[in-house]
Amino acid sequence: MNAYIFEADIFCEDCGEAIRDNLTKEGQAPEDPEDEGSYDSDDFPKGPYPDGGGEADCPQHCGNHDRCLNVFILPNGRKVGAFLENPLTLDGVRMVEECCKRDMNNRDRCAGAVALEIWAPFYEISIPSDEGICPSCGCDLIDGRCCH
Repeated sequence: MNAYIFEADIFCEDCGEAIRDNLTKEGQAPEDPEDEGSYDSDDFPKGPYPDGGGEADCPQHCGNHDRCLNVFILPNGRKVGAFLENPLTLDGVRMVEECCKRDMNNRDRCAGAVALEIWAPFYEISIPSDEGICPSCGCDLIDGRCCH
């Protein structure tokens, strides 16, 4: 998915274009929006950039959050901005794996639902079984007992 950068945040293509359109209607667009070197991303969205803005240490979502034009509604009813489908660094892959393991028994948590419902399928990360995992804190059970 393409993304725009604006005011130190990242936006899905539809939201980025809507922000650009609104600023243009208000007379706040740069003289040549295609010349990104002539303005700052704090003043007008830059982009679109491919691959959700590029590789990062975590999955990226639209900065409009629950007001995103492409909002994703989780099974628990919470809304999150569009997932930008950016590639991950190795640290990012590990982070998603850890989120899935920690939250596999708690899909009501927003982070858990996002990790299990959106990130894991996209990045083809297998969701661990809950066997041997503490349902309270997500740690590995040792002889059937929580290590905490």
